[in-house]
Amino acid sequence: QFLMANPVMITLFVILALSLTCNAANHIVGDTSGWDISTDLDTWAQDKRFVVGDSLVFQYSTSHSVDEVTKQDFDSCNTGNALKSYSNGNTTIPLTKAGTRYFVCGNQLHCLGGMKLQVNVESNGANSPVAAPEAQPGDNTVTNPSSKSNNPSSVVPTSSGFIYSERDSLVVAIPGLVAAILLMLQF
Repeated sequence: QFLMANPVMITLFVILALSLTCNAANHIVGDTSGWDISTDLDTWAQDKRFVVGDSLVFQYSTSHSVDEVTKQDFDSCNTGNALKSYSNGNTTIPLTKAGTRYFVCGNQLHCLGGMKLQVNVESNGANSPVAAPEAQPGDNTVTNPSSKSNNPSSVVPTSSGFIYSERDSLVVAIPGLVAAILLMLQF
């Protein structure tokens, strides 16, 4: 009865509910260095947790591309059998299901030099967003080029920006919940 009569309380509970469900992250591959031969991609990925619903954001110069490949092609840097290829300089790839995904630069010499990324995607344990289609062999469509400069560090935000993980969502939600309880106790 109290909640129905108090729009402030209803608003606080809606905010709390939304903060608990917003847990997807956009991971800027390589942070400020971007998808580049000079970026230590293994080290970049080590402290990241990739979960269904997250996205990988590849930002790179025109001398690079992003190819999604099989594990075998990843291990051998075979760029001839890409599942999906991107070369627009600004590519966002949604992580729609749990499992391991493999990405390499389409320039085989760059791949051999370490420009490749293995991502282990975990189930998020909650309701997953509607899945986008996965890359299929032979589907090599490419979107229009972006106006990205050849210096990724000048325009790439870090992946530690305003993105909340599940734990961070609780940190944001708990003060709201405490405020709501205090408001209820005052009435």
